Amino acid sequence: MKLAHYVLALLSLLSLPVMADDPYPNKPINMIIANPPGGASDINARILIEPLSTILKQPVVAINRPGAGGAIGSAQVANSKPDGYNLLLALSSVIVSPEAELVSGRKSLYELNQLEPIALVSSDPMIIIVRADSPYKTLDDLIKAAKEKPNTITYSSSGNFGPIHLSVEMLAYQAGVKFAQIPFGGGGPSMIALLGGQVDFTTAAPSVAAQQIAAGKVRPLAVSSAKRLAAFPDIPTYKDLGYNTEYYIWAGLYAPAPLPQNVQRTLRAAVQKATSSPQYIESMKKAGILQDYRDAPEFKKFADEDGQRMLKIIRAIGKID
Repeated sequence: MKLAHYVLALLSLLSLPVMADDPYPNKPINMIIANPPGGASDINARILIEPLSTILKQPVVAINRPGAGGAIGSAQVANSKPDGYNLLLALSSVIVSPEAELVSGRKSLYELNQLEPIALVSSDPMIIIVRADSPYKTLDDLIKAAKEKPNTITYSSSGNFGPIHLSVEMLAYQAGVKFAQIPFGGGGPSMIALLGGQVDFTTAAPSVAAQQIAAGKVRPLAVSSAKRLAAFPDIPTYKDLGYNTEYYIWAGLYAPAPLPQNVQRTLRAAVQKATSSPQYIESMKKAGILQDYRDAPEFKKFADEDGQRMLKIIRAIGKID
């Protein structure tokens, strides 16, 4: 009996290296998009999944899980098994959501250390837009109205402490004005609210705003980048207009932590290869998204630094009910 136990134990030990070397991936991968269809994260994800599926030789399936400014989708991935089969395509708000919840007196749905950065894929500024029939012809018109009537000039957002909210509040902080935020749960619904006349203005990534600008439905007033965009050279930056602030809505890929080393290596290599493919580069260019690939270490450093700038504004805003 003892010999039988010894043989079974030995066989179990011998089987461990085989299990550890199981090929990844060997089944479809879910890419959770923490925002509704039509927004920046959705566009980024759907451009990435095709070359990524080809490289990994498994389907990468895009799944929208919107809500709470991206926190619901982020929490779903953060709390899932760290095996590489549930990925998160998140926007910059993923970094600050846990702190924002604490500031508002709520328990966060996830902690940042539950997510492992894989790669940054894009980094876009935000364009302030109004409807084509809006009385506000310039950003100064908008700021002047907000000074005259605090908390009455409305803007739609993707949710509290999401990219739209933060980009507007960074400007408002510098301009010394108060706008009235109306959250709509995603970039797509936020744009619909503007087009439907429910709010005075909003902000959107160039890839989202470009379609409406080209259609003549909206008028761009300013962009949050440090320099003017090559695609929109006539749109002034916040800094051009005297407001010393800038904001970028970046998109990055995360996985649940702690990710096995072999899975992490595979994913990082696959994303690097996918984002350098002619197909991906052309699709990003066509969508008007500014590609900004950074591997995990550089991505983490960039996100940490950007997070500190956003947290300063979140603490200034304070509690939101």
